[in-house]
Parts: sequence; C-alpha cells; structure tokens
Amino acid sequence: MKRKFLTLLTLTTLIMSQAQNPLFKEYTTPLGTVPFNEIKTSHYEEAIDRGIRLAKEEIKAIANQKEAPTFENTIVALENAGKDLERVELVFFNLNEANSNPEMMEIAVRASAKLSDYSTSVIMNQKLWKRVKAVYDSRATLNLCTEDSMLLDNAYRQFAENGAELKGKDRDAYRKIVAELSELTTRFGQNVLKELNTYQIWLTKDDLAGLPESSVSAAAQAAKEAGRDGEYLFTLAQPTYMAFMKFSARRDLREKMYRLYCGRNIKGEFSNLDNIRRITELRLQLAKLFGYDTYAAYALKHRMAENVENVYKLLDQLREAYRPAERKEIADLTQFASAVEGKPITLQPWDYSYYSNKLKKARFDFDEEELRPYFELSNVIDGVFGLATKLYGLKFTERKDIQVYHPDVKAFEVDGPDGEYIGVIYTDFFPRESKRPGAWMTEFKPQFITANGENSRPHVSIVMNFTKPTADKPSLLTPYEVETFLHEFGHALHGLLANTHYASMSGTSVYRDFVELPSQFNENYLTEKEFLDGFAKHYVTGEPIPQAFVDKIINSAQYAAAYACMRQLMFGYLDMAWHTIKAPVDDVLAFEDAAIKPVEIFPPIEGCAVSPQFNHIFSGGYAAGYYSYKWAEVLDADAFSLFKKNGIFDKKTADSFRTNILMKGGTEHPAVLYRRFRGQDPTIDALLVRDGIKKQ
Repeated sequence: MKRKFLTLLTLTTLIMSQAQNPLFKEYTTPLGTVPFNEIKTSHYEEAIDRGIRLAKEEIKAIANQKEAPTFENTIVALENAGKDLERVELVFFNLNEANSNPEMMEIAVRASAKLSDYSTSVIMNQKLWKRVKAVYDSRATLNLCTEDSMLLDNAYRQFAENGAELKGKDRDAYRKIVAELSELTTRFGQNVLKELNTYQIWLTKDDLAGLPESSVSAAAQAAKEAGRDGEYLFTLAQPTYMAFMKFSARRDLREKMYRLYCGRNIKGEFSNLDNIRRITELRLQLAKLFGYDTYAAYALKHRMAENVENVYKLLDQLREAYRPAERKEIADLTQFASAVEGKPITLQPWDYSYYSNKLKKARFDFDEEELRPYFELSNVIDGVFGLATKLYGLKFTERKDIQVYHPDVKAFEVDGPDGEYIGVIYTDFFPRESKRPGAWMTEFKPQFITANGENSRPHVSIVMNFTKPTADKPSLLTPYEVETFLHEFGHALHGLLANTHYASMSGTSVYRDFVELPSQFNENYLTEKEFLDGFAKHYVTGEPIPQAFVDKIINSAQYAAAYACMRQLMFGYLDMAWHTIKAPVDDVLAFEDAAIKPVEIFPPIEGCAVSPQFNHIFSGGYAAGYYSYKWAEVLDADAFSLFKKNGIFDKKTADSFRTNILMKGGTEHPAVLYRRFRGQDPTIDALLVRDGIKKQ
C-alpha cells in the first residue's frame, strides 16, 4: 500500500512538473518570445531530457517508415525533427553564457554529454543514413531548387563526414571522442569564466595615477557595493582591464594586471593546460578517423578557404604586407616612450596600450576618454539602430511587455519599411559575474518557413560587456566600444533579415569564414562623419560632437593598424598551429611560443599565455577557423569600397547587400553570393588602402 502511494505521488509530481515547465510547449507570450520569468533552473534538465526523448522518437519514425525515401519524407522530415529539443537548447545554452550560475554550469556538463550522445546516435543510425544516401544518390533526377539542393548536400555531409560510414572499432572510437570533446570544451569555457571571477584587485587613492574619472568612479562604486567604501575595486572584466592598461601611469601595476590577465587558467584549480592537450589530441584522432592528417584539413573542407594551404597563404600574405609597418610602429613608439620617460625604455606588452594611447593623443590629439561624453549608450543605440533604418528601412520599438532574463536586458520589436514584422532583438550590454567576457550575437529562435507556409521570424540577442553606468553618470562608451556594438549588430542583422525556407540555413548559419562579413562590414561606419553626425551628442549639453573630434576619429583610424593586424594574425597562426599538429603536444606553453614566433611583437613573458583562455578555438566553435576574422576583413573592406564609391547610404547598394548577403543565409556557396553582390572576387587591395599600408 505504501509503495503504491509513493508511485502515485511520484506520478502526480511528474505530471504537475510537466504541466508547469514552460519549456515543454510553444510560448504564448507576446510575439512568441521566451517566457524567462516563468523558467526556473530546475526546468532545464528535464526539458532537455524530454526533448531528446521526443527527438529520438521522431528520428525513429523517419528511419523506420515503409515508404521509399524521398526528399520530403526524409530530408525535410529530418530538418524538422527535434524542434522541442532545439527550443530548450536555444534558451539554456545562451543563458549559460550570459546569465549563468553554478547549477547551470553543472547542468551544462551533463547536458552536453547527453546531447553529444544523442547527436552521435542520429549520425550512427544506419537505417536513417541509408535513406539520406538514397535521396542524395538520386539527386540528379529530383529537380530541386538551389535551397533544397543545399539542404540535401548539408544533410548528406552531416552524416558522411561525421561517422555514418564508420564501422566497428572506428564507430565506437568516434562516439567516445565526440562525447569527451563535448565535455572538455564545456569545461574549458567554464574554467575561463570561473577563474576570471576570482580576481579582485584592491587599490588605494595613491594607486590611481593616470586613470580616468570613469574608471575611478566605477572602481569606487564596486568597492562600495562590496562593503569597503573608500577603497577601489578593480577586476579583470574586459572594459575594466582595458581601461587600466591604457591609462594607468603606474608601470608596476600595469605589469601586475597584465600578468594576472594573461596568466589565467595556467595553474591551479581552473588550469586549462590538460584540457588543451586532450582537446587537440582528440581532434587529431577525429580527423584521422576520416582519413585526414590534421584536424584543420578535416574542418576546412567546407569553408571558403577550402584547405590549410589557402589559410596560410592569406596569413603569410598579410604578414609580409604589414610586418614592415608594424616594426616601424613599434620603433616609433619606443622612441616616443623613451622621450616621455626621459630615459631609454624597452617596451613590454604591458606598456603598449599606455604609450600607444599617449602617442595617439600627441599625434592626433585623440583621447578616447575625451570622446566618451558624446557616446552615451542610449544615443548610440539610436545611432546604431538608425543605421539599419537608413540602409534597410528597419524600425525598432522597445517592448516592455516582452520578458527578459536580467534587469539590464531590453527587448525591441523590429519592423520593416512597410510595417511588416521582422523579428525581436534583445540587448544585454553590461558585465556581471554571471556573464562570460567578450561580446557576441546569438539567437533564441531562428527564422524559417513553417509547414503551413508562415514565415516564422527570428528572435536574436546581442551581448556585450560595456562600461556600466554609475550613481551619477550613464554608460558612456569609447569609440572602440561603439565599434564593438556595430560589429555585433551586424551579426544581428544577418539573423533578423534572414529569409530562407529552412532554419538550419537561415541567418548566421553560413561558412565560418563568411559569417564575420556582415559584422565587420558594419564597423566601417564608425569613421564616417555622415553616420556620426546623426547621433553623437554630449550627454549633458546635447551639443553634437564637434567636427574636430570627428576628424580625430577619422584621421586616427589608420593608427597602429599594422600592430592590430599582426595581433590578429598571431591568434590565427596559433589556432592553425594547434589544429595542424600530427602528434599530441605535451608542453602547451612552449608550443605556443613556437607557433606565434612568425608574428611575435614582444618576447614571451614567463607565466603568460593565450591558449589557456582562447575560448574561440577551445570552446567557442572557431577551431581551425580564427583566420576567419582576417578573411572576412578582406571581404568587408572590399564590400564597403563599393558603398564608398556609390554613397555610404546608397539605397541600391544596400538593397543588393541585403538581398544577396543578409537574406540568403547559407542557401548558396558564399563565394557565389559575394560575387553576385560585388560583381567580382575580393582582393586584399581595399584592406591595404583602408589601413594605410597601400596608397589608393
């Protein structure tokens, strides 16, 4: 009797839990947005488990159907399978990046393993694979449109290149590799966030020489909130760290901050060295299972670059073009620093931002802090959103009835020029302990066409770590932060303007080395007076930014371009080095030193490294893909040169960019899309001209 009562009680609890879990059903909120207020952390894991169970049932039904395989009953059915699972994944994993907690982090580790096992089970389903292959083998007779053909190609590759044809021990090895990689990459990212949050640097008034009022005020506010009024609390959060390195006159403290920031995740509880060794070893094993010598060769097969040789060709070409200018920049900076100090100075990496900022001010009378009052966040939002209005006719309306996941977050409805509903964009601008560092765009819902022909519009989000407002000042941005906003908003437009039939190919679901084109294209507007004049005004007086200040931004745009390029190349070479290994690496730090030698700017600093915090390649999906930023930079400079020629707000050129790039997603090969927009293949010439390396 007691057992029966417990069974009934458990069943009742389960039924009530399912009825109350908002992730189990379609949302009935305004515009079908995520009901964040109703979701509890405990809801996620049960929703993921349920989603996996339902997805498995859908996959089983597709694989076991008696009808002969067709494009509709196999490929389209496969595309539409797992929607319940996708709904919870898009919420959980996005919030685990932007508003996490220890419980969510542990769920992420468990969920990643379950999801990896589910994905592998789909790929290894031989009945399903045979159906996909049968449709693919008959593709010449199907008379498919371009988008359907791409969906079929993607489905076939998803199986063929992820183990469907593996047998016996190789199949078992694949399963184990994928599962372990999923767990390790998740833990890598968590370690970065966890260690970052452990750093508190307490300073006194005597330690603040050179720091701008905005940094001092923020540090005082942080100390006050921590119960130590009268002191100053600095962390390694990106805006705090960058401002400190740029302005602190205390070389000893800059060195301390640098060593802390660049020494993260090397020792102790949150060390990532073992994770790096194992991740790269497993990726190499994975590549070898498919007959490739390196992971990069395996990963690049379906990128614009196509192969390792083409990536190194670009990196080497840019290195040779920029190296002479970078060496001159460093020599000039060394001479300047020595003059400032009245004695010879050997520049160290913790000196670069400080003296570079001083030289920039001396040469162009440019001080980013001086410009902050003209870039108050709400005005910048109007300006950046207004760019989309001028180019594409979009309108943005804040919707306070849409639930958000944190009080800092705002939601906006986006409508088209004729009033048609385009989508929703969330903005999340300020750092907090629950958010990882950096800036990114993501989506809570992709665009796609439903079974009844409805164009289901996307919900996207842009997440950043800008300078927070204080008790007496709003959030005032530097030009660099405005550029970051423009960048992520470019990604958001790629998602918002998507107009494809299938979710798996909409928006930013494109080749890795093509995805940064819309974002980096947007950055070009920061140096355009016509753009700045539209929103940059003093947050107190309302006066527009003086022409002299606009000229400073424009005239200083090429300053240190060679250094910036070489730094990006360093990340690219390091990424490629890790993913072109042919044997496991033991000494992570020595390997890194050798990998970046071709683009080394400063000698290595003992106890400092990039790899242990390199989220992009060890946790963020850019493995063998970090070169994409420079690849896309070539594209964006080439693309913007057409706008410069026709007018930066030229309607015809903007329409072409929207219809041929932003709306198409991954429905065609990006080289085809780009040529259709530009009328030619890109060259590095426009980039060299923009950066002042080559005269026009």
